[in-house]
Amino acid sequence: MSWRVRIDGRLGTLELALRFETSERRVVIVGPNGAGKTTVLRAIAGAKLGLDVEVELVGAPLVGPPQARRLGYVPQGYGLFSNLTVEQNVGFGADAASTDAQIERFGLDTIRHVRPDALSGGERQRVALARALAIRPRGLLLDEPLAALDARRHREVRASLVAHLAADALPAILVTHDPRDVAAFDGHVVVVDRGRVIQQGRLEALAKAPADPFVEELLAWHPAPP
Repeated sequence: MSWRVRIDGRLGTLELALRFETSERRVVIVGPNGAGKTTVLRAIAGAKLGLDVEVELVGAPLVGPPQARRLGYVPQGYGLFSNLTVEQNVGFGADAASTDAQIERFGLDTIRHVRPDALSGGERQRVALARALAIRPRGLLLDEPLAALDARRHREVRASLVAHLAADALPAILVTHDPRDVAAFDGHVVVVDRGRVIQQGRLEALAKAPADPFVEELLAWHPAPP
């Protein structure tokens, strides 16, 4: 299995009893607001949430605090340090060689001494992804990384993100609310609501037999296979 995840417990008013596993390297988590999607990513990353969590990545358990799990994490809003330059953000927790490699890879050299407040949304997204990859992660966690972009930039950055993930062949989990992202990411889809998995599988299977009205509405644009 590429991913095996079990999360149980209560966080505030949210009761979680969530499980999924797949041999696919890429997982897409979708669901309505308040379903627990971000909580799932934080739990996998190793945040102390008071939950009972078991995670395996490519057959190896992920345990301990976030730094021990070595997962690249791009949170909502990108999570960049406003007082640090692009170079310092990318290099946070990474060595100099890896930092320089990712800055070159994502075309950030001309803005390496600029701070995040002076960057566009697309540039911030590239910095956040470069930082996540600079630590040489075992996998990536991406929490709606494209949500703040306008439609044109969203399409461009989505294509770039998918290309980079394919080039690295890294296991990754993407949280999104956009069905076009689900299709582009091309992985195991996990539909979450109120802390539970209500349906999972390949996009084509979900579109053919949606488990509830939310799944049906989310995937209505996707033609069911014959």
